[in-house]
Amino acid sequence: MNARTPAEALQEPGPEELFSTPVPASSAAAAADGIEVKVAGTIEDLMQAFVVRGAVFLAEQKCPYAEEFDGNDFTATHLIGLIDGEPAATMRLRWFADFAKLERVAVRREFRSSLVARRLIRFGIELCRRKGYRTLYGHAQRRLVPFWGRYGFRPVEDGSFHFSDHDYVAMCCQLEPGDDAVGLASGHLVLCRPEGDWDRPGVLEKSAARPPTNPL
Repeated sequence: MNARTPAEALQEPGPEELFSTPVPASSAAAAADGIEVKVAGTIEDLMQAFVVRGAVFLAEQKCPYAEEFDGNDFTATHLIGLIDGEPAATMRLRWFADFAKLERVAVRREFRSSLVARRLIRFGIELCRRKGYRTLYGHAQRRLVPFWGRYGFRPVEDGSFHFSDHDYVAMCCQLEPGDDAVGLASGHLVLCRPEGDWDRPGVLEKSAARPPTNPL
């Protein structure tokens, strides 16, 4: 969620775009329409997320650099949305003890008529659910409160405030973690798999096929 996201980037979701058919957080395969959403897992992915934010917030909306790149990027998980391989959208997720915070949703101008924003938001919510979070939190521009309401977000008490030249409303969404939420019972090596890719064996599981040569 990002209060500075242009309204035209956040198309109103239809019923099929909400939670009836959640997107697996581990799925990074491009859909038939060329849209792919994934966790930024490489330096190149992270650069793509920053390029999208720079194009939208710095170049288009004249946000000061220090207010956009605020010191939280290396303590967060970043999502990147691509269309036919081109970086089109991004979101930042930060993790707290009992809630996750959705931030910095940005969509490049040329992709705002696509479904990438909806897919990105659904992917982010599903990732939080798979991690076992029951509460999502974020800041929305006042004009975008109805949009986020369609994804289950509701204003919190005394949630109005402002920064970076905009009025904000703090909002929360309550989730029900599913049986597939990752946790201590998921298995030791499952918890070693890459962020968001918990349904596929990882490289360390392949290494476990070798006998230990340095057991001490």
